[in-house]
Amino acid sequence: MLRTLRVVIGIVIVGVLGVLLWFATKPPPLIVQGEVSANRVDISPRVSGRVTKLNADVGDNVERGAVIAELESPQLTAALHMSEAALSVAEADLVRVNSTRPETIAARQAELAAADADVTLYQEDAGRQGRLITTGASTQARVDETARNLEAAIRKRESAEANLQLAVAGASKEEKALAAAQVEQAKASLGQQQTNVHELTIVAPISGQVTTRVAELGENFSTGAPIFSLIDLQNPWFTFNLREDLLKGLKVGDGFDVTVPALGEDKIPVKVTMINAQGQYATWRATRATGDFDLRTFEVRATPVKPVQGLRPGMSVIASWPPAGH
Repeated sequence: MLRTLRVVIGIVIVGVLGVLLWFATKPPPLIVQGEVSANRVDISPRVSGRVTKLNADVGDNVERGAVIAELESPQLTAALHMSEAALSVAEADLVRVNSTRPETIAARQAELAAADADVTLYQEDAGRQGRLITTGASTQARVDETARNLEAAIRKRESAEANLQLAVAGASKEEKALAAAQVEQAKASLGQQQTNVHELTIVAPISGQVTTRVAELGENFSTGAPIFSLIDLQNPWFTFNLREDLLKGLKVGDGFDVTVPALGEDKIPVKVTMINAQGQYATWRATRATGDFDLRTFEVRATPVKPVQGLRPGMSVIASWPPAGH
């Protein structure tokens, strides 16, 4: 019995020594470090102008669509008024082309009535001269003159009829089309100028926090010059740069836990959203000269599964590697 007990104790001691040896020789877990990132937007005007209002400052949280600055530009305002006047002129010309004054139509009708009267007069004279020449009371020359007068009166009446039709119909189709096209062109020009003036009001394209404000009241800013910078604190992500031999089957959609020292030791579950090769090579691995090969670096991007309060771009993030289950 005593011998059996000694054997059991010996086995236990050997097992304990084996466990201690395993822990002593086990390599420490690999710790990888990344950082917190977030979308950053630099806000700049699309048109040049002078700053007249600043409604946000560094540290302010702004909502998407909020007016954060206003500019002024006398040149753009003047161009807008010129475009408005040009549109009014084009529209008035279109109305003119598509209409005829009643006085003009009445004048053409009067001309036609006078031409009709002349035709009637010369027809009667021609008939009278035809009867007189049979009795010898008129000459052939007089008859010929009367015929010429009648022919001229008929042509004059035809001309008066054509002028009346033109007055009623108005301008030609081509003139009307040209006037309509000029109106559309003026509208397009006005729309462009209205857009330019609208761009003098600077609005926040996203909801976020102002991290930089370059503008000061009274300063002139040209097109594309940054005025503010915003970061989107509502949608941060974590980014790690890992050698490719550390990926070991990691794929988009996989999850693992990280910690952010600035926020404490609480585990934060994240999900991989991107794995992208970087254009650089690691210097900590052997090259082909020793029979091995270079390893590329990959950017691994992950987003928190749940919102995490207090995350700021630039904070360090720590993860044990490889993650559990990989």
